[in-house]
Amino acid sequence: MFEVGKIYHRQSEIHEKFGGNPQSGISPCRMHPYIFLFTSPVGRMHGYKDGWVSSTEYEYTGEGQYGNMELIRGNLAIRNHQTSGRHLLLFKKVSSGNYQYIGEFRYKSYKDVEGIDTGNEKRYMIVFRLEKVK
Repeated sequence: MFEVGKIYHRQSEIHEKFGGNPQSGISPCRMHPYIFLFTSPVGRMHGYKDGWVSSTEYEYTGEGQYGNMELIRGNLAIRNHQTSGRHLLLFKKVSSGNYQYIGEFRYKSYKDVEGIDTGNEKRYMIVFRLEKVK
């Protein structure tokens, strides 16, 4: 369906075809078994530190810009994706509206880490450890 390394326009080639919230970094689809994950360098402004930790493992920061992150909504969807029969598909922003497909991942674990939110306040953030599948 998506080709690793290929660039897709988020609105027209992802959300218009499959659904999901075009504003959120974690975007579960209602009608398809996908959870789209979007990462962007802009996320650093909100305390997110997404990136590779090995050749097959990626750390992805959960959702929530203010206060402590909780294991609800999109964060819970990531943790439960296997039992709910959904695929985690990761995209990285390359330019305005355009994202490169990194691949399919599976949830391995998560940890709470101290960080700073968008309002420059201390908080706990959920950081997921994901393993590349394809």
